Amino acid sequence: MADVKALAEQLVGLTVKEVQELADVLKSEYGIEPAAAAVVVAADGGGGAAAVEEKTSFNVILKAAGASKLNVVKIVKDLTGLGLKEAKELVDGAPKPVKEGVNKAEAEDLKAKLTEAGADVEIQ
Repeated sequence: MADVKALAEQLVGLTVKEVQELADVLKSEYGIEPAAAAVVVAADGGGGAAAVEEKTSFNVILKAAGASKLNVVKIVKDLTGLGLKEAKELVDGAPKPVKEGVNKAEAEDLKAKLTEAGADVEIQ
């Protein structure tokens, strides 16, 4: 546990340039593509105050159809452009993503429409 804490302290203390070098090494030598939202950089060049890049891409996840399953299927069909059969399969298979990689406003709009139809929805 002490090793993990020491590693975490080292990562938090990295400068922006060092974070970029680490990302390059992870990508070139290990094939790991670091997620932009997960990169923590020191806001003041390593002085201790860390900032996390703001998330700009969201996934809308249908957790459950609720009591009005037919209404939810219709909304999913309209929002995703899926056929009726595919929309029904998506709703029946909940929890499943309805849309992935959308901006925050669109994610909130989709959640509102699905919730209004009776679905249980979450944004990740």
